[in-house]
This record gives sequence, C-alpha cells and structure tokens, in this order.
Amino acid sequence: MFVGGTPAYAHSALKTATPAPGAKVAPGVDVVSLTFGRLKSRTTPKISLTGPDGTAVPVGRPVVADDSVVCAAVAPMRAGVSTLSYTVTSADGDTQRSAFQFEVSDGAEAVTTPSACQGLSLPEPDTGESTSESDTVLGVSHTTALSAAAAIAVVIAGGSFLLLRTRRAVRASGAGRSASERRPTM
Repeated sequence: MFVGGTPAYAHSALKTATPAPGAKVAPGVDVVSLTFGRLKSRTTPKISLTGPDGTAVPVGRPVVADDSVVCAAVAPMRAGVSTLSYTVTSADGDTQRSAFQFEVSDGAEAVTTPSACQGLSLPEPDTGESTSESDTVLGVSHTTALSAAAAIAVVIAGGSFLLLRTRRAVRASGAGRSASERRPTM
C-alpha cells in the first residue's frame, strides 16, 4: 500500500533530433528529423524553422517514417542560432507543440541525414524560386505565360467577332441595292 507507482506517460515526448537541441552543426543541413514515441497514423506533423535573423527558413512537408520519426527537407540555413518548432499528434490523439534551438556554425561538425530519413522521397521546401525548367514556358513563369495566352485569345476572339460583324454589315448594305444602283453609269 505504501509503494508508490510511477506516473504513466501517454504522450510521445521528443526522444532525439537531428540537429539536436542545443547542438552546434556545420552549414549544409538539408534534412531535419525528430524522433518520438509512436505517432498517430494518417496525421501530418508540422515543422517550422526560424533563422538567426528572425525570418522563416523554408521547410518541406514533413514525412513520418517508422510511425515515430518525422523527417523534413529544409532550405540552406545561415550561420547563427535557429529555432525549430514542431507540432505532432501522439498515438493517443493528444497534440504536442514545442520548440528548441540549435546553432549553425562554420567549423562545427557536419550532420548526416538520419538512417530513418534516408531513401525517403521528401518534398522539397518551397523557396519561392523556380529551380526547374518545367516551371517555365519559353523562359517565362507558368502564370505569366497563361495570362499572356489568355490575353492573346481574347484579342483574337474580339477581332474575329468585329471582322465578321463588319463583313455582314457590308453584305447587308450591298444586298439591299437594286441592280441598276450597283452598275456604274456612263
């Protein structure tokens, strides 16, 4: 009766991370990973990174590996202290939010991509820059190309409509005259 029990933890606390909380890492980190206890299936964790100057560092959509490891591709980070924030849903359905900091520093030890994240097809972070030739049409962004094509189509359709209307008006005015009016007089 006097033996105390140990508390039961239903939540999946952060077990490990790459980069780890408080770590000093070399530039070139392109994947972050967070390892928890079992996570709820069919949920997408959220990860965000804030660089040393307070601006957001682009992060790709996170992918869960082995029901407990969250992996995400990240854009290159500048030297200084960065803050990684995350939101995950544990297997029991409770949402957990937290954050930690690590430092990107020249001369620090390079970080390798964790084995659970290797071989995964991680969505690239949206840096706002087009890196693929398939994102352009004749060197112009898809949006600009579509807008130009729509404008050209409107001009062609409008011009065709006016041309047909003018021809019909000319035919109608010519058809109403009598044969003597259409022949030149001498």
